[in-house]
Amino acid sequence: MPLYSYKCRSCQKEHEVIQKFSDPPLKKCPVCGGKLEKLIQASTFQLKGGGWYKDGYSSVKSGSASQTTVKKEPEKKTDKKKD
Repeated sequence: MPLYSYKCRSCQKEHEVIQKFSDPPLKKCPVCGGKLEKLIQASTFQLKGGGWYKDGYSSVKSGSASQTTVKKEPEKKTDKKKD
């Protein structure tokens, strides 16, 4: 469950609350009973480790040797002679 931050407009205290996405936002300060406003904060979600490069598919750094090789089908030979 995500962690949400609220700030009271009356006493200026900040509160952090664990809530579900479906829970309604808090409206009343638990300290003074004043009106709360929900704060917007930067996300702490980060992608780390192998495989999280700009192309999203490779664990080989760009500029390195070819990451994938494409197999070409052999050309079909025809034995028809032109007259």
